[in-house]
Amino acid sequence: MTAEVAKYTIEQVESLELAPGSKHENLEGWVPDLASDNDLKDALEKAFDYRGDVTITLKSGEKIEAFIFNRHTGATLAESWVQYFAPHAAGKQKVAYNQIARLDFTGKDRAAGKHWEDWLKAYNERKAAGEKNIALHPEALD
Repeated sequence: MTAEVAKYTIEQVESLELAPGSKHENLEGWVPDLASDNDLKDALEKAFDYRGDVTITLKSGEKIEAFIFNRHTGATLAESWVQYFAPHAAGKQKVAYNQIARLDFTGKDRAAGKHWEDWLKAYNERKAAGEKNIALHPEALD
């Protein structure tokens, strides 16, 4: 261990390693108003970042429960698309933005509340209680 590192306590080093988190927007249950092309683009961008399923209602009336994992924004809505996985369809699916009439954030957001600070707080509480060999496990996905 170098003298430079040795002068810091473990707590000081750990405090230096903590980076500020980003604000997580709670979108569960949200039904965005898609009044304009930009509203649709913004909502689909949020759906791409969302860690849960959304329900896409097409202009034809068809409803698709989907997990959006990719998107492409072209010059027009017809040239823009999202790729998704659907429970009752084999493989990757794709739909153009101009075919989408409604978007509902219907699935549970798997990333909500899963912050480093929450994990660290639970760890420290268990450590302070004298627990040894602490292992914190993620919640079941249902």
